Amino acid sequence: MPDARPVEALTEAEAAEELTRLADDISAHDIRYYREEAPTVSDAEYDALKQRNAAIEARFPHLVRENSPSLRVGAARAEAFAPVEHGVPMLSLDNAFSDEDAREFDARVRRFLRLGEETVAYTAEPKIDGLSASLRYENGVFVQGATRGDGRVGEDVTENLKTIDQIPHRLRGRDFPGLIEIRGEVYFTHDDFAALNAAAEAAGQRTYVNPRNSASGSLRQIDPKITAQRPLRFFAYAWGLLSGPFAKTQWEALEALKAWGFRVTEQTARVEGIEGLMGAYANLERLRPKLGFDIDGVVYKVDRLDWQQRLGFVSRSPRWAVARKFPAEQARTVLKAIDLQVGRTGAVTPVARLEPVTVGGVVVVNATLHNADEIARKDIRIGDTVIVQRAGDVIPQVVGVAPEERPPGAELYGFPDHCPCPLKTPLARETTASGAETVVRRCTGEFACPYQRLEHLKHFVSRRAFDIAGLGEKQLAAFFEEGLIREPADIFRLGRDAAKLSELREREGYGEVSIANLRGAIEARRRIALDRFIYGLGIRHIGETTALCLARGYGSAGAFLSAMDKVADGDADAIAELDALDQIGAAVIEAARAYFAEDHNRRIVANLVEQLAIEDAERPRADSAVAGKTVVFTGALERLTRDEAKAQAEALGAKVASSVSRKTDIVVAGPGAGSKLKTAAELGVQVLTEDEWLSLIGAAR
Repeated sequence: MPDARPVEALTEAEAAEELTRLADDISAHDIRYYREEAPTVSDAEYDALKQRNAAIEARFPHLVRENSPSLRVGAARAEAFAPVEHGVPMLSLDNAFSDEDAREFDARVRRFLRLGEETVAYTAEPKIDGLSASLRYENGVFVQGATRGDGRVGEDVTENLKTIDQIPHRLRGRDFPGLIEIRGEVYFTHDDFAALNAAAEAAGQRTYVNPRNSASGSLRQIDPKITAQRPLRFFAYAWGLLSGPFAKTQWEALEALKAWGFRVTEQTARVEGIEGLMGAYANLERLRPKLGFDIDGVVYKVDRLDWQQRLGFVSRSPRWAVARKFPAEQARTVLKAIDLQVGRTGAVTPVARLEPVTVGGVVVVNATLHNADEIARKDIRIGDTVIVQRAGDVIPQVVGVAPEERPPGAELYGFPDHCPCPLKTPLARETTASGAETVVRRCTGEFACPYQRLEHLKHFVSRRAFDIAGLGEKQLAAFFEEGLIREPADIFRLGRDAAKLSELREREGYGEVSIANLRGAIEARRRIALDRFIYGLGIRHIGETTALCLARGYGSAGAFLSAMDKVADGDADAIAELDALDQIGAAVIEAARAYFAEDHNRRIVANLVEQLAIEDAERPRADSAVAGKTVVFTGALERLTRDEAKAQAEALGAKVASSVSRKTDIVVAGPGAGSKLKTAAELGVQVLTEDEWLSLIGAAR
């Protein structure tokens, strides 16, 4: 991100604290941004944070945080719509912000596929800034439509989607799969959006901030007749579940979509190699003001579908595609004050309070200043004219100051040494494993600090955790202040406390319907997936990907909690078992140990478990020779890259671990295998060569 210190200039301490800040920022905005549909930041906020997070993790892999914002897929569904489970998850894309990022994407594809200098063909497609939707066709007939939701489960908006002219109710021709999910984007043109706002203003109704929010609100109307009055449009660009192949390349697939009656973007191009990608980006950047609809970048996709299949996915993003984003927009305004915000982990972040300024169509009044060192490095003073940037139309941040406009009375900011909470607990700098001092001050009050307790609750109800509608930031803060909700279990106790729910009628905005909706939202989350439960606990360094890894590794809540208690007590076998899980490192182990070593935390978890039915982790494939087995890859593989081998094993239902333990079933050893091979021999673990492994999984296909 150009407004922040270059990643290559970060110290280890700065990197560790910035990774924490990135996670905290995302958690703080979750509810406002998605559930309440009244964001204080724009849709693309996550994009820049994901890119920054990924860049820092690439430079400091030992500091990797698995709760990276790049793992977030979309908005959780609203309770007003029936749930629709996508046949194939609707994934997000990794981002690229520069020519260098695009070159690395091309190089990464060729490395993974071991293509050497062979040129790769790509499609370059405009990235429409709208609302993603999935359309299910059976024997050519449109039978169900859904929003993206959280990527796995969306909202059933079938009747609303049927009102959009560009969505065919029946596919043309005959050459289509019997079952196929068409993916695309619902959007407004600029002219239609302007006309909609003009009509709303004339009628004395509220107007929309931008076409994307307008499209989202229009599609998600309870009454399809209202949606029908909005001039929504649809571009198709991908597919999900299907009963059989229909093309060999992305380009052929887009041609098929057109033949079936869908509109695809005319500006999409098939290009070759990195020079082709660069040229397509430059062309779309030039055309952007003339398109008549909003785009915020270009999507690069590997053209060959068999290569897409080989490349597979990493976490919740495909390896075969990336979104190249357009550059940032900037504006100048006056810094009126600096306030402090205490995050869930106690990190105290300075926030700039600004004279309102419009940046990229959004009015900005707040911007993050990161930490005290950043304020000093940029010499930011109260009263300064500051430069505010929204990289890729994202969360506002202060790039720097305009020194020539500094008023005589501009004040230096003295960062406090105590938390702003009523307890005034001291702030402290932590040190990393290597002894480096961190840059962010952290409140030492932990759960005694009311700000941290409230932030934990906000995280708990956020969309990627328990996703409890009706508990927005204001409501949760009010309930916390009054002692109605002090820990997660209190939320579920409230759901079944008729007397307390009845008292809510005295509050503004709480009638019978809203109380019933709140009770329903709470009860709907009494049954929860294991990975969401783990993520909802808010354990430091344990984000969505790590939570999913832990859920799959332990299988059930009972097994997970029993193991964590043993880890907290220093049980060597339990720690080794945790360490053996793929993507689990020292930071996660220490965070889990510290969390469950606290009696207060154990009580919170025990109270919460009493209120819930926690589902076991999703079972992996059981129809392959390696399903359910734990596999470790070591040494240099010659026919597969390490990433491809891991992806292949996981697709067949195996668990991939990073170290060998008593629970390891197979070690696949290539040339140069060292200590892991020795450990496998000592433990009597089956060892296979790469050829033997390929033979084994080939027989299972």
